[in-house]
Amino acid sequence: MSKRSAGLLGLAVAGVLALTSCAANEAAAPTDSDESASTLEGTLSGAGASSQGSAQEAWIAAFQTANTGVTINYDPSGSGAGREAFIAGGVAWAGSDSALSDDELGGEFGACAPDTKAIDLPTYISPIAVIFNVEGVDELNLDAATLASIFKGTITTWNDPAIAALNEGASLPSTPITAVHRSDDSGTTKNFADYLNKVAPDVWDAKPADAFPYQTGEGAQGTSGVVDAVTNGVGTIGYADASKAGDLGTAKIKVGDEFVAYTPEAAAAVVEESPLVEGREDNDIAISLDRTTTDPTHYPLVLVSYSIVCSEYADAAQGELVKAYIGYITSDEGQQEAATSAGAAPLSADLAGRVATALEAVK
Repeated sequence: MSKRSAGLLGLAVAGVLALTSCAANEAAAPTDSDESASTLEGTLSGAGASSQGSAQEAWIAAFQTANTGVTINYDPSGSGAGREAFIAGGVAWAGSDSALSDDELGGEFGACAPDTKAIDLPTYISPIAVIFNVEGVDELNLDAATLASIFKGTITTWNDPAIAALNEGASLPSTPITAVHRSDDSGTTKNFADYLNKVAPDVWDAKPADAFPYQTGEGAQGTSGVVDAVTNGVGTIGYADASKAGDLGTAKIKVGDEFVAYTPEAAAAVVEESPLVEGREDNDIAISLDRTTTDPTHYPLVLVSYSIVCSEYADAAQGELVKAYIGYITSDEGQQEAATSAGAAPLSADLAGRVATALEAVK
């Protein structure tokens, strides 16, 4: 297998970043007896995937407790906004639910040393939950073609024959369907669309991208916006990082001949057996997810969220902080923190080892 490399903005980042950092500092304020021996100092700012939001809050709190001279900021502005901010040099790293595109990799990166590139490092693995709020419906089975038709707007009521055929015996109302999608550029959308395009290409004929491709349904800003719209609506359905599903209903999706509920383990199994994207730099670890698996122990509606970092930083002190922080969040301790706080699936030992090797080369 081959390998990889890496994704403008940054002015509005500072205000929201400060809020994230302050909250983390308050949550993890160390006592005198906890004073860290760490000599790290400085401020490190990142932005991007809202899917990582819960995990980032926990990671920041723990890292700042152990490194009291460091302030970490993270703005969960969405994957597209995060990559734009990183490309422009407004933040030192980006969180993104989709790896850098070839076009992005062909450009310049504001925080990176001249004539160097950025790399994608897997940080956070999570199922994407299909969330719904339909009166009288507690369980829901969907296959990819039916799910694609709902979000494309060609299935418009909950008692549609296609849905009824997958949910024998269920009392499905004639309520109109309101399908809620991300209105911002979102790596979660790209992963959702990639799954539908790979498994139901005759229905979902749009190329996967961060922007939702069809003029249908209702748009909402960020993961929290989608969850709020589904929660407060009537006959609603949406997609979101599973850590944010809360008490909403979550659909099972058809994998092979069975309907499968999401679990961190089933999501991790897909990642473990998927190849790397070809043609990338040696330390770029972008993954080509296998969406078409028929193994019911796998849940192919999964996202890998990346930390996009410079292979070499223009500011060496920022490079040191990035190596330390990303090294922590991708360590066994950091991954367990994400599993506990956000229900994420930890990186496998092999994948974590690849990330550690890549980070060693970051300057």
